[in-house]
Amino acid sequence: MEIYGLKTCDTCRKAIKALPDATFVDVRAQGVPAGVMARAHAAFGAALVNTRSTTWRGLDAAERAADAAQLLADHPTLMKRPLIVDGVSFIWAGRKTSKPP
Repeated sequence: MEIYGLKTCDTCRKAIKALPDATFVDVRAQGVPAGVMARAHAAFGAALVNTRSTTWRGLDAAERAADAAQLLADHPTLMKRPLIVDGVSFIWAGRKTSKPP
């Protein structure tokens, strides 16, 4: 099981504490593998983009209009976190569970 998030994010810290056997991946330092991001985007779509983040507020209108997958590839910190990957299933911030196609 992997937890993708930011080490400074309180919600990610809670997930790490709740899942001590999971491997934590800091998306700012290590990024998200393209395959994981593609599957997460297929499962959650544009809802994966955190439009309340400081990164989002720093983007201009043209950048905000880009495809969600491209935005997440360019700015992995825009991803809503934590993204918890357990094999082929995603559990995203405890709110939604999905099996990507």
